[in-house]
Amino acid sequence: MSQALLTVIGEDRPGIVAAVTQALHTADCAIGDASMMRLGGYFTIMQIIHYSRDLGTVETALDPAMKALNLRIHLDPISSAPAAADEANVRVTVYGADHAGIVASVTQALASVRFNIVELESEQSGNPERPIYVMVIQGSAPGGIAEVREVLEPLKSREAIEIGVHPIDTAMF
Repeated sequence: MSQALLTVIGEDRPGIVAAVTQALHTADCAIGDASMMRLGGYFTIMQIIHYSRDLGTVETALDPAMKALNLRIHLDPISSAPAAADEANVRVTVYGADHAGIVASVTQALASVRFNIVELESEQSGNPERPIYVMVIQGSAPGGIAEVREVLEPLKSREAIEIGVHPIDTAMF
C-alpha cells in the first residue's frame, strides 16, 4: 500500500469527519495517524492514509465531500517507510497575557536543547480586553526535564508568562 498525507480545511460544521472518512472508505483507504480539531471557526484534519489504488481515485472519492461542505483538500504522497518515533516524555504548559512572540520564544528555547515537539496545541481565551494565551507542548527531551526547566526559566519574567514543565509517564498499561 502507498501512503499520503491528507489535509482538510473548512468552516466548522457537523458532518465533516463523517463525509471525509466515508469517502476514504469508499476509495479503499485505511486511516493511520490522525489529528482532527476545530481551530477558530474552522475544522482541520491532518491524517496519514494508506491507499492501494492511485491517488487520483482517492481525490475523486473526496470530491463530493469537498464540494458539498466547501472543503479545501490537499493530498501529498509520502514515503511508506515509518519515521523514527520520538516518544513524548515531557509536557510544557504556558499561560499568560496574549502577545506576539510567545510561541516563537518558547519553541526557540526548546529547540536550543534539542527538544523534539511531538504535539503543540494552543488557544486564545479570555476576552478582547484581557486576552489569555494557553499552550500545551508535548515532546521528547534528550537532555532530560531539568535541562528543559533551565532553558525556559528566563522566559517567565521576560515574556510575563507562567510555564510548567512536567514528566509524562511513558509506561504502557
